[in-house]
Amino acid sequence: MQYLLMIYSAEDAGPQPGTEAFMKMLGEYQSFNDETQNDGVYVAGEPLESINTATTVRVRNGQQEITDGPFAETKEALGGFYLLDCENLDEAIAYAAKIPTAAYGSIEIRPIMNLSD
Repeated sequence: MQYLLMIYSAEDAGPQPGTEAFMKMLGEYQSFNDETQNDGVYVAGEPLESINTATTVRVRNGQQEITDGPFAETKEALGGFYLLDCENLDEAIAYAAKIPTAAYGSIEIRPIMNLSD
């Protein structure tokens, strides 16, 4: 079953770009990428640009409403994702715990709905 692992954190939490700690974290992400690819569970994964680049679209009464920024006002924002093909939720949880941002943010796991059944 495929699971979407969504990576949330406050943009000012965790190691900041340009620091040694940030470079270490990038190495940890590369190790995680390698592990999921070697284990055959990796489907996709990408970091997202800053929430300052977000655009939210709503349609109300047939009219588009476009606003800058994320949909919700919150400290934690979606910063990236992994799509993994795991045997079960327990396996997805085990991988989520290995994502470096889990140490200061959170990882939301959602199963992908299978509409072909």
